[in-house]
Amino acid sequence: MPTAQTSLAAVSYTDEGSGPPILLLHAALHDHTDFDPVRASLGQGRRVLTLDWPGHGASPPPPEPLRAVEFGDLLVEFADLLDLRGLVVVGNSVGGYAACRLALERPERVSGVVLVNTGGFTPHSVFTRFFCAVMGRPAVVRAAFPAFVRAYTRAKNSADAAVVRRVVDRARTPDGAKIAAALWKSFTEPGHDLRTRASGIAAPVLITWGAEDLTAPARWGRAVAAAIPGSSFETFPTGHVAFSSAPAAWLNTVLPFVDAANGVRQEVNRRG
Repeated sequence: MPTAQTSLAAVSYTDEGSGPPILLLHAALHDHTDFDPVRASLGQGRRVLTLDWPGHGASPPPPEPLRAVEFGDLLVEFADLLDLRGLVVVGNSVGGYAACRLALERPERVSGVVLVNTGGFTPHSVFTRFFCAVMGRPAVVRAAFPAFVRAYTRAKNSADAAVVRRVVDRARTPDGAKIAAALWKSFTEPGHDLRTRASGIAAPVLITWGAEDLTAPARWGRAVAAAIPGSSFETFPTGHVAFSSAPAAWLNTVLPFVDAANGVRQEVNRRG
């Protein structure tokens, strides 16, 4: 995998195929292989890129773990480094937060956004703040993640089972536990709350939501849709990784959106 050096950290990525670009962004402690069940279909006539967040997958851990807000900063730099244009960004969990940040800060680069059980829109309460503070401890991550990842993934097939194994194995390492803890601790920071900014997303947005995710109920997804004017919202009988749990159904919803988003951007470019 090639590596891009940003001011925050080095990141490994894949870049395959040709055509309109689509970038796939994974969740915390996951990696780019989560998207293996859908990459071939997404790659038909398109340039498909994936990225491993720092300390995830093939990307080396940074000297200090990044906060969620810094994932957004890093993605903006990454898109600038590769000069990505006409981009559809698919973001799962914290990857969804970063995708929205890119759409807000580099609207000229983004043709469409697909969110999957996204972060960045949680209405925090005393309970959620306490939970994030508790999960902000590496020892808790190591102890709790084996049960936690199973609760949010709700594995449906062998691909999901492999996702769970990878996440659990990573959570049990010292670097993985530190990285996850730093992210969880940062989820309650003001910069991670996009609810007041989301109306500024100009690109079309499709929100896909695994309704069986025990950590992110479907009502949170509907709240995201309400915060982003003109967005579309679809639920699936899955957990956190609908593209892995129900790839055919997810693709049936996402591929027409991707094609339409590319068409809209191409038409705008021609008229401009």
